[in-house]
Amino acid sequence: MQQEQQAGTASRVVLSELAETLIGNEIVKMNGEIKELMSKGEKIFNFTIGDFDPAIFNIPKELEEEIIYSYRKHFTNYPLGEGDTELRKSVSAFIQDREGLKYNLDEILIAAGGRPLIYTLFRAIVDKGDKVIYSVPSWNNNHYVHFTGGEHCPIETTAETNFMPTADMIEPHLKGAVLLSLCSPLNPTGTVFTREQLEEICDLVIRENESRPEGEKKLYVMFDQIYWQLTYGSTVHYNPVSIRPELKPYVIFIDGISKCFAATGVRVGWSLGPAIVISKMKAILSHVGAWSPLPEQKATAKYLMQKGSVDQYMKIFRAELQERKHKIYEGFMKLKEEGFPVDAIPPQAAIYLSVQLDLKGKKTSDGEILEKQSDVTSYILNKAKLGLVPFPIFGALSGSSWYRLSVGNCKKEEINEMLGKLKEALKKLS
Repeated sequence: MQQEQQAGTASRVVLSELAETLIGNEIVKMNGEIKELMSKGEKIFNFTIGDFDPAIFNIPKELEEEIIYSYRKHFTNYPLGEGDTELRKSVSAFIQDREGLKYNLDEILIAAGGRPLIYTLFRAIVDKGDKVIYSVPSWNNNHYVHFTGGEHCPIETTAETNFMPTADMIEPHLKGAVLLSLCSPLNPTGTVFTREQLEEICDLVIRENESRPEGEKKLYVMFDQIYWQLTYGSTVHYNPVSIRPELKPYVIFIDGISKCFAATGVRVGWSLGPAIVISKMKAILSHVGAWSPLPEQKATAKYLMQKGSVDQYMKIFRAELQERKHKIYEGFMKLKEEGFPVDAIPPQAAIYLSVQLDLKGKKTSDGEILEKQSDVTSYILNKAKLGLVPFPIFGALSGSSWYRLSVGNCKKEEINEMLGKLKEALKKLS
């Protein structure tokens, strides 16, 4: 009886509106479910998580050694709130050398990866009811707007623009907006802005800010470029400040080592932006406490200055990622040529490939109809043993037939097997 009373009491607990309405990370949940299946002996090609299998992709050896050395030197106290001075100096030099961007130390903030920086940026700029523009599909923008109580202004993109937003899509929504969230290379699509696309968007922002009277909040741009070093073939990464230097007071970069050095668990990220915004983000971060561990900061500061080691690592790392993405892309194109309702966008950047499984309405060999896209996702997982993330998880319309395929856990020797199982699963549909 007492247990029943306790259970009844627990069922009536009411928490904050945020806690009651915020959706947890759906990709982490999906990955966990797939790993549970794998733990039971099922072989699944898990291309869901935007992470790296350390058995396939290690962090740079020099970075690893610097981290170990820093712990042995007992750099285990609190770091500076804005980040270790030597790391901010290294980031400043690294970005100037690699991208031609010049940022002073008071314009750089270090945190435990990109997420705390995005959170503090939203908190620093967005008030309840403020309009935030972001394209879909895109990673987590909808959740960060929810955190701040902002007004969602999602822009639905299509394969025709490689799922990148254009100036024409953005322009009707600019009035009253305080934040434009851009990401290139884009998670989840692995595609990038062309120079012309980004120039047109930058010019829109410049004109909009010039039109706003003194005292009105300006339109800021969050530019997430965490994947910028992972471009392939003739693909070129562009950023708004290099293209339009006059935008510098309104652009805040999100960057770090998580993706470019397969160091997602090392937790070193940085923001570059106007000093006033960076200082407010620092103040918010001081209460959240999501600082990057000091040993990792000390190690990253030293590693970024080892130009030859960085270049050598990136050369091999990019080649390995590119090989996987191209091989899978070519496999999808072969399936398409054979008449199967699949498609893919040519690899451009990041660790992702955009693939399409246009199977809604098909009938399985058991006589079941794949009525919803979620039925397609389940069918591909159960019959092809292929785990992919559907674009609706990134805010796209629920009926979207496009998926994110991540190669961070991809073994090259298993790609043909994966494509073969996918083909067999497709052949069973009518």
